[in-house]
Amino acid sequence: MKKPYIKKRGQIGNLKIWVVNGNYIRNNLDVEFTNCGEHYVFPFIPKDELWLDEEFGTKDEKHYIDYLLTEYSLMSKGVSYDNALIKADLIQKREIQKEKGFKQLKKLKEKENYKLIEKIHKKLLKTYSDHLKVWIIDGKIVREIYFIDFVEGGHDKVYSFVPKNEIWIDDDISQKERKLILLHEAHERYLMSKGFTYRDAHASSSRIEHKYRTNKIGLDEALKKEILNNDKLIKKETEVGYLHY
Repeated sequence: MKKPYIKKRGQIGNLKIWVVNGNYIRNNLDVEFTNCGEHYVFPFIPKDELWLDEEFGTKDEKHYIDYLLTEYSLMSKGVSYDNALIKADLIQKREIQKEKGFKQLKKLKEKENYKLIEKIHKKLLKTYSDHLKVWIIDGKIVREIYFIDFVEGGHDKVYSFVPKNEIWIDDDISQKERKLILLHEAHERYLMSKGFTYRDAHASSSRIEHKYRTNKIGLDEALKKEILNNDKLIKKETEVGYLHY
């Protein structure tokens, strides 16, 4: 399996650390692979390797390596994924809190959260923004301040810190994957707006994302449809709100 490998980053004990092509992995192995991974979560990764996504995993490389080492160590001893995740997140958070600028961002969130949101917003994707607003955002700040496991994208129906009627796309996402992630988030948001649970909406969105990763014919039309579905729903909700007022 040569295609995912880009560069060997180093080695810790008997564990080799590789930078890999996450886009290839999501297209061919597992659509759920995001910033990093190890064997006990993704069995296709060799037992003696830790993988960092070239797009997501290298910006916060040290934190992700700490995370993977903790998760790998615990799960190799039989600890469940959920419990290993909690412990690994705690280790990662502890390291993030040592970073320069963390305290200032935390203070901004507590005193003037709207200014922090403005800082997180990087670019409005006007092509997809009408009633629904789609933003490219600073994912690193989101992980540091709001939710450490935020990757790829999210929306207001899942994350309370995302402003109403917004979808956020991580700035780590490459142009070639942006439409796929937005399709996933828009479909998921629409289903959750209609009463679906996150679990069911996410599963449906992952299937659609995988479909268009395999064959991108019709992707633009599918994305346009999902954005329009959200716009119609938001418009309807707004009109109902005005009537009640």
